[in-house]
Amino acid sequence: MTSQRVLPQSKESLLQNYNKRLKDDIRSILDNFTEIIKTAKVEDETQVFRATQAEQDHYEMHVRAANIVRAGESLMKLVSDLKQFLILNDFPSVNEAISLRNQQLRTLQEECDKKLISLRDEIAIDLYELEEEYYSSSCGQWDGVELPLCEAFHRRDSWGSPETTSDLSHANPEDSDHLGTQESMHGSSTSEQS
Repeated sequence: MTSQRVLPQSKESLLQNYNKRLKDDIRSILDNFTEIIKTAKVEDETQVFRATQAEQDHYEMHVRAANIVRAGESLMKLVSDLKQFLILNDFPSVNEAISLRNQQLRTLQEECDKKLISLRDEIAIDLYELEEEYYSSSCGQWDGVELPLCEAFHRRDSWGSPETTSDLSHANPEDSDHLGTQESMHGSSTSEQS
């Protein structure tokens, strides 16, 4: 649906100037080409020598060919000017392209949001099931007290480290007695060997 837009006076005059340049350049190409074709025709005897006439025709062809090249370059410059004019002044198509791209990006954003929400829901369900499994197992129990998952995992990793053995000996006197008997047994075995 193309609607005719009313252009400002400066733009209208600029477009008329482009139209005039186009017609002038095309007329120049056509006229010069026609004259080159006429010059190529061999004429009957004239007052000028044939060699002189050939030299004059040769020079005229060069000039007219140069005029055709100049008109062609002018047409290429006109095409470049028209492209620049279209890029700088065609606001409705630029706005349409921007709104189309905006709509595409909004659709993509909505799809990403839906996928993220779905992923969040799946992770929440899996995490809930893992927590249920953890709290129902014996790993979640520590001296009859249920521990949060991260704290129980931290304690389980630190069971073999020396800091926790000292902490455990302070925390539970029965464990310290048990450690003391192991140390005395270890000391008596070393004395027997010596």
